Amino acid sequence: MGHSSHPDIIKRLKRAHGHLASVISMIEAERPCVDLAQQLFAVESAITNAKRELIQDHIEHCLMDEVGHGHSAGSTVSEFKQLAKYL
Repeated sequence: MGHSSHPDIIKRLKRAHGHLASVISMIEAERPCVDLAQQLFAVESAITNAKRELIQDHIEHCLMDEVGHGHSAGSTVSEFKQLAKYL
C-alpha cells in the first residue's frame, strides 16, 4: 500500500540524484572543492529530508494505526525502536 508522502519523498530523492550526478560531473571537470562541497551538502540535505519525511509518515500513519487497531504495544514499540536508530 502506498503512502501519501511517497510522491514527495520520490521527488526529494530524484533531486538528490540530480545533485549527485552534478557532483560527479563537477569532479570530472575539476571544479573547485568549495563548489563540490556545496553540491554534496545539497545531496545530503535532500536525502536527510526524504528520510525524515518517510520516518515521520510511518510513525504517524502506520504505527499509530497499529495501536488504534489493537495490535500489540510491544511489537509497535519494537518497530519504533528500530526506526529510532535512523533518526
